[in-house]
Amino acid sequence: MDAAYYCMLAQSSLFDNYHRATLEGKVVIGILMVFSMFAWSVMLSKSMQMRRANRLNSLFREEYGRQKSVIEFHDRRLRVEGCPLFSVYEDGCLELKQHLRESKSGSSSHEIGLKGMELVKGVLERSVARQSLKLEAGLILLAIAVSGAPFLGLLGTVWGVMDAFGGVAAGKSGSATLQMMAPGVAGALITTVAGLMVAIPSMFGYNWLVHNLRVLTVEMDNFAQELAARMEVEFLEDHLRPDRPSR
Repeated sequence: MDAAYYCMLAQSSLFDNYHRATLEGKVVIGILMVFSMFAWSVMLSKSMQMRRANRLNSLFREEYGRQKSVIEFHDRRLRVEGCPLFSVYEDGCLELKQHLRESKSGSSSHEIGLKGMELVKGVLERSVARQSLKLEAGLILLAIAVSGAPFLGLLGTVWGVMDAFGGVAAGKSGSATLQMMAPGVAGALITTVAGLMVAIPSMFGYNWLVHNLRVLTVEMDNFAQELAARMEVEFLEDHLRPDRPSR
């Protein structure tokens, strides 16, 4: 009962202070509300995107590990939308198949040279970078909310306090009492509270998303190196393979 009472009292105090805020302070609070909506939408959408990417990566890893040939999954013409590992794998396989078609070998099991394999590795690296940028898209809005919201709130507070002191100075009374200053200062401080209410959740969400992005990027880097090594074993010319001596 006491907790509910104090909660209602705090909410009432916030609303009262909002009504005491100046027009400039209310404009700042409105801007912060827009920031908050964008920040929460980014956090929800990016968290769902990364959760889906992690789930699809795990499923793709299981299926890829059962393949006898590195391009067997590609030859099945399957599509896995929203899976970063599959996108890296598909880009690498397309580049490999292109070099295999251009190979001068007339045998059924084509091989490519060292130059072609280096080009395939370059495609894999660019694909990893492209997928990382795709996952990172939108996080700048959270970074702006984390760094900008407290300063916007502080701007509203300083502006409100300045107006409060200006109102007292313009009054007929020569002294400023606590009763005269308190409403204006309380109305000014509400913008700082609003700025912190935007910045604090955005900070936690941003750090969590950046951590997950780093994990996904490392996973893609490791997979790209593993894929390149497996392609070398299966398709690099025999005398160029690092595990075999030159003849």
